[in-house]
Amino acid sequence: MSRPRKAKSTENAASGAPAWMATFADMMTLLLTFFILLYSMSSVDAIKFKNISESLQSVLSGETSSSIIDEQGPNDEIPLDNPQYNEDEQAEDPKIKESTVKMYEQVKEYVDKEGLEADVTVSLNRNGVFVNIKEVILFEPGEADLKTGGQELLANLEGLFLQFENEIVVEGHTDNIPQRSSVYPTNWELSVGRATAVVRYLSEAKSVPGRRLSAIGYGEYRPITDNSTAGNRALNRRVNLLIIMEEGEE
Repeated sequence: MSRPRKAKSTENAASGAPAWMATFADMMTLLLTFFILLYSMSSVDAIKFKNISESLQSVLSGETSSSIIDEQGPNDEIPLDNPQYNEDEQAEDPKIKESTVKMYEQVKEYVDKEGLEADVTVSLNRNGVFVNIKEVILFEPGEADLKTGGQELLANLEGLFLQFENEIVVEGHTDNIPQRSSVYPTNWELSVGRATAVVRYLSEAKSVPGRRLSAIGYGEYRPITDNSTAGNRALNRRVNLLIIMEEGEE
């Protein structure tokens, strides 16, 4: 009995590209989709986007490109977020828009007029204007329930937030002392809980639209100073309300 002949691999190759090309093409398509998704979710500098596009085209065509790699050296630091400035320092950052400076001046004027400068500081960066509140005003240590004084302070700030239509991101921050609580087992939970408490008060007890508010917790990982002393740790325990400067606002 004659044995059945094995199909020659050249028969498949003759009908088209090698089999591994299909997997490679799928991978390249997924990478392209991934970068398009990143672009759609963020504001990308036109020059950087051009470099990314050219690099993708080079990869898809089988060429190599170093345009993205060369843009930043291996020892360059990548900033985690933009620094905050006070009124005297902001002029040093040319990327801060004039409209952001104007908003900063309006917020500062409101805080001073209401006599809140002892409890509230105002700063800005290219993302917008920060209203910074110390923990001691808002919360008891290790807790995320607003104190009566904290509610009164936020009530005084309601008029400020209603002056603008911008979105407001409420950021919770802690020091680096570990939590020993069943409710808030880590500083992550505590910082998120505090940010959420502020958001709920402004939207439920006051009239700031909930669609403009969001809460985020950074735990101990965005300190404004080192945690070497009790005074410094107190500065790091805070809630920041960032009034976002929208893209295109001048």
